[in-house]
Amino acid sequence: MSRPEADRSAIWARRISRLQHRLEDTRGLVVEGKVTRMVGLTLEAVGCRAAIGGRCDVINANGERIDAEVVGFSGESLYLMPTGDIRGLEPDARVAPKGHGTDARVGEDLLGRVIDGGGMPLDGKGPIHSSERWPLNGESINPLARDPIREPLDVGIRAINALLSVGRGQRLGLFAGSGVGKSVLLGMMTKYTDADIVVVGLIGERGREVKEFVDNILGEEGMRRAVVVAVPADQPPLRRLHGAMLATSIAEYFRAQGKNVLLLMDSLTRFAQAQREIGLAINEPPATKGYPPSVFAKLPHLVERAGNGDKGGGSITAFYTVLTEGDDQQDPIADAARAILDGHIVLSRRLAEAGHYPAIDIEQSVSRAMNDIVSRDHRSAAQAFKQVYSLYQRNRDLISVGAYEAGSDEQIDMAIAAMPSLQAFLQQDMDVSHDIASSIGDLLSMFPSEEEIQAAQNGAVRPVG
Repeated sequence: MSRPEADRSAIWARRISRLQHRLEDTRGLVVEGKVTRMVGLTLEAVGCRAAIGGRCDVINANGERIDAEVVGFSGESLYLMPTGDIRGLEPDARVAPKGHGTDARVGEDLLGRVIDGGGMPLDGKGPIHSSERWPLNGESINPLARDPIREPLDVGIRAINALLSVGRGQRLGLFAGSGVGKSVLLGMMTKYTDADIVVVGLIGERGREVKEFVDNILGEEGMRRAVVVAVPADQPPLRRLHGAMLATSIAEYFRAQGKNVLLLMDSLTRFAQAQREIGLAINEPPATKGYPPSVFAKLPHLVERAGNGDKGGGSITAFYTVLTEGDDQQDPIADAARAILDGHIVLSRRLAEAGHYPAIDIEQSVSRAMNDIVSRDHRSAAQAFKQVYSLYQRNRDLISVGAYEAGSDEQIDMAIAAMPSLQAFLQQDMDVSHDIASSIGDLLSMFPSEEEIQAAQNGAVRPVG
């Protein structure tokens, strides 16, 4: 090829490259509208068309653009919810549909980074160079194609490893009121788990807590294989909603690479409250405690994205914190979460106030996948532990006030003798890790084997340790 021909080829290659992105945009003619009404954070626009979930630019007279998403429509009006600051918005501002939804930016470059609900870095470490994309709403998996939960996941916490064993691909709720140590528990799992990747979603938390979680609880060691998506409480509700969806999309991407991912979402309640704000703003009728029906449709859509992938693929093991307002376990979000999750771990304020950490209430907690992933001896020992612990708790008031006389009941006497060992087993310092092998070994050393339990037909379960 001669030099002039090579030059012409290079010129045409550059021209084609500049125009290539236009071929991907098949919207055709874009009709702009204008903002006619604003109530709270909801914008009403007329004169343009866009689908639910589509993005629009709201453009002021000075050319400033505010990103917004279509969340509803009525007649000729579109309801838009901004994802950023709306200060300076003027009447009759132009509305230009972008014609597409939002994709999440994913990739290995996210490891060790802290990003916001839009995927932008918050940690001051420079831009994130990642060109791979993943749908913000996720990709559906045929439920019959998912791998069953058969392998345990080590979370580094003895009480969970031994008594509430977690399987790879399981989804659990962490039910707690404010100030009982749920953030510390999440941080321990982040540092001590044997998962390949950890994705943390801090949704609707105080800004101060975000920095403390990253610096003090996670630390440098925990951040090496972690991605943190932080959307504080002062962000618009749509941004908080997107933060939870973004964290799940990042976890889905790594699962598709064959990785075992631990997804920690704090909290599912803030996600539901963000959807409540959006639903009420577009005149959706309120139901239980002001939560509109769309909230209870969004929760399973988010949770079902976690779990095992296709056969031979990776997994997402998810912990979702659920705030129980006033320690009310019958809160509508807590009640709905229990029905769609594979188990729940309840943190007790009574235990936390007594200096018992982690403050896990073993009696109220359950792992629905435990029976499928543990041995028969392990399962029997865990049941024996809970029986003895529950027997003591049922008689705790009598024992505390001295109304119970030693020797009145052989089983209660043995429960009283065993209680110091049981409490020591359940407690763990935040800087100490107990792997799953040592956790199970400690449990089995405290109780007789299944054969010995079956031989004791009189029913007393006798701790050895």
